[in-house]
Amino acid sequence: TQNMAEVLAAAVHARKTTIISGGTGTGKTTMLNALSAFIPEDERLITIEDAAELQLQQPHVARMETRPANIEGHGELKQRDLVKNALRMRPDRVILGECRGEEAFDMLQAMNTGHEGSMATIHANTPRDAISRLEQMLGMTGMPMTVQSIRSQIASALDLIVQLTRLSDGKRKVTSVAEVTGMEGDVIQMQEIFRFVRTGMEADGRILGHYEATGIRPRFLEDLRAMGIEFPGRYFEPGRPQE
Repeated sequence: TQNMAEVLAAAVHARKTTIISGGTGTGKTTMLNALSAFIPEDERLITIEDAAELQLQQPHVARMETRPANIEGHGELKQRDLVKNALRMRPDRVILGECRGEEAFDMLQAMNTGHEGSMATIHANTPRDAISRLEQMLGMTGMPMTVQSIRSQIASALDLIVQLTRLSDGKRKVTSVAEVTGMEGDVIQMQEIFRFVRTGMEADGRILGHYEATGIRPRFLEDLRAMGIEFPGRYFEPGRPQE
């Protein structure tokens, strides 16, 4: 909806680190392209993908692609290699086409150390599942990290998770926008800001529903206000169908 789009656009502009979560064919790359359009034009960006699909329009974009090993087993460039190389190039943000392995550690390190507003997609079915997947990826590095330290790193790096779902009628929807708010004990805390509410199904199989706010005002509104960006209270009124 227009309200949700305005809030997400402002969050991206304000360098809120965002993960786009979804299953196969849910439109993660399309959403990443759409959100990337709200990054200011004076920032230096680096994209990392297996095959170049992102179409960022900003003037200062460097594109990096992975490369398989040659027939002799040499020359392979993995995503983790590219993330490390990208960080040496002093970008403002790194845009990772899909986070799926050990590169998650380096990406989260970057998000925590001056590359706020970086973005990535992840294969997961819910925002909580996306967090669990990141935990697994950090565990793959073989580094001696406790569960507590892994979760702490994730919680401090991420601001938003945008969940995409392909419904039974084939339509692709944003089904949840959740804010990561930190740690409580050893559990990563999240709060849902917007959600898609399914209300029924047409005879032809089309899913009926609407978007609504949960009534929770995101914590990053304070940062937006400091930048001169404010939203009417009605955007976040609970149960109110979104415009």
